[in-house]
Amino acid sequence: MDDSIKSKYQPVIGLEVHAQLLTRSKMYSSDENEYGALPNNNLSVITLGHPGTLPRVNYSAVEFAMKMGLATNCHIRRDNLFARKNYFYPDLPKGYQITQDKTPICHDGHVDIRLGDGSVKKIGVTRIHMEEDAGKSMHLAGEVETLVDLNRAGVPLIEIVSEPDIRNAEEAYAYLAEIKKLVEYLGICDGNMEEGSLRCDANISVMRKDATEFGVKVEVKNMNSFRNVQRAIEYEIERQIALVEAGEIIDSETRGFDAATGTTNGQRSKETMNDYRYFPEPDLPPVIISDEWLHRVQAELPALPQQLYARFTGELGLSDYDATVLTAEKEVALYFDELTRLTPNAKAAANWVTGPVKAYLNERALTLDQFPLTTQHLADIIGLIDDNKVGHSVASKQLFPFLLENPTHTAAAAAEAQGLLQQSDAGALEAMIQQVLDANPAKVAEYRAGKKSLTGMFMGELMKLTGGKADPKMANQLLRQKLDA
Repeated sequence: MDDSIKSKYQPVIGLEVHAQLLTRSKMYSSDENEYGALPNNNLSVITLGHPGTLPRVNYSAVEFAMKMGLATNCHIRRDNLFARKNYFYPDLPKGYQITQDKTPICHDGHVDIRLGDGSVKKIGVTRIHMEEDAGKSMHLAGEVETLVDLNRAGVPLIEIVSEPDIRNAEEAYAYLAEIKKLVEYLGICDGNMEEGSLRCDANISVMRKDATEFGVKVEVKNMNSFRNVQRAIEYEIERQIALVEAGEIIDSETRGFDAATGTTNGQRSKETMNDYRYFPEPDLPPVIISDEWLHRVQAELPALPQQLYARFTGELGLSDYDATVLTAEKEVALYFDELTRLTPNAKAAANWVTGPVKAYLNERALTLDQFPLTTQHLADIIGLIDDNKVGHSVASKQLFPFLLENPTHTAAAAAEAQGLLQQSDAGALEAMIQQVLDANPAKVAEYRAGKKSLTGMFMGELMKLTGGKADPKMANQLLRQKLDA
């Protein structure tokens, strides 16, 4: 679509994010909350809603919801009621879902997102409520039957509903990335969109920039990656603008996203959907959150991405880019944070973590908890370089690989045992510099005739002769003294 047409319209986007909680048991029963178990194995009569059974609230799930609310600057509701949301679906065994309707546990918060141009935008969080998940319907290729696995039925969820403050696909991506980071840092959800533990629905409308009312909202579902959320929003914005430009009506409907074609397709009309007939859940008493409980949960909150970003850029003086990369993953951020408390050279620490460390992990498909070196190993390597005892090239190409294979050694002991310590003996260096000059008389003459750029060539030859172990600063100084004599 031509940019001149798109520029006349303002997209309005709100996201609904469902996060499966990492509790041991389900939301209202003691059935195991486990991904990947044999189908229909983690079930009981409570999950199936048999007559005479009574649910009980999982208090760990309540605490997880409180943590997410505190992390998103929400108000925490003290008196929490539950409701039944009634609808029929083959993988909803009770015929209703226990959720929260009028009394979400968290409300009126916000999340700060950082955009590509470095600016920060505040996205409002309308509410976060607790509920249970449905089961899973599976449609096998070439078969007309639908298989139902109810293991997921009853798994604890929180639904995080944003205000319609998002204005384009980039902002939606940044918001979703921030939500994912928060649930991972809090340890309440693994954030895996491919496995369905983090799911996102997008509510999208467009309005002319001079309009005072929002356009007709369309909900898009079935997006299983950040990139697909972005693609679906971009497609839907253009589709809706094209309809308005053609004088057609936008239907208020639910649409699915087809990742293969990058398009959305109509599934059902929102205007013809049956009312959910919410009513208070009669089998669950209110959950009352006391001051003591709230303060304890608040005290247990870990360092969050925005706090670590502020420390890395402020206290440590790192660039926006470095801080963004380092806080993208919880394990990396915490490893780096620990490392900087062992070395004063934060920039070198950032370079090592985002460079050799991440390269090693990526090449072997490992996680940071499988990395063989401690933060003390890296701090000691950085110290050896800063003290001019080991050159950076030698450290990265020889010392670092040796320690990866021999993590019981200290960096200093390994450097000495492998003969990697820099040559800092002035007398020995002078002798080797003279050897280099004697081997290249024509180049010496060129240098003394004015071609000062040959210094680099002489240093290269010296490093070859010393196996890269010459102290660069001392060697350069002694080389110039001899050449200029």
